[in-house]
Parts: sequence; structure tokens; C-alpha cells
Amino acid sequence: MEAAKPEGVVKHILLAKFKDGITQDQIDQLITGYAKLVSLIEPMKAFHWGKDVSIENIHQGFTHVFESTFESVEGIAEYISHPAHVEFANIFLPALDKVLVVDYKPTPVQL
Repeated sequence: MEAAKPEGVVKHILLAKFKDGITQDQIDQLITGYAKLVSLIEPMKAFHWGKDVSIENIHQGFTHVFESTFESVEGIAEYISHPAHVEFANIFLPALDKVLVVDYKPTPVQL
């Protein structure tokens, strides 16, 4: 009997622009809160973030990128409905002026 193949990795990308009145200290606290979700929500395997450093100036106002890693699309669904995520989103989202979320499965190019 064959073992079930894992689905692989699914990335949850959130692009954000914080509201003008949000201080750097508040942003730092929100990032820390986001990072803590990894230890609270089992399907969330990793979290990384960064600020836009592009010289192209086509960021459309987005200043921060947040990347979460999951093992499946179902894991993202579980994460989204998890009480810890819901509670955090109720604090995080009101601090944002703009937000864009994309979930995708990284696909290697076969050469």
C-alpha cells in the first residue's frame, strides 16, 4: 500500500499598507502578534515578513509583505477560521489602509 503523498507547500501572502496614524511601535507589535500565530495555529508552519525595498516604485502603496507557509489549502482554511487568527485579524486589519492576499502553491520550472 502506497503512503499518501503530501500536498507540498502552500504560501499565504499578505501585502499591506498601514494607515498613516499607525506608529512604528504599533507596527512592530502587530508584526510580533502575527509571528506568534505560528505557535498557536498548528497548520501554520512558518512566518516571514519584510518591507518593500524595490527601486522600481510600482508597489502601488504597499509597504509590507507577510508570508505564511502551510502544508495544504485546507491548512489555510483551518488557519483563517481559528479563533487566534480571528482575534488577531480584528486588531490587525483595522490598522491597514490597503491589503491584498494571495495564496499559491510554489511551482518549480522544469528546464
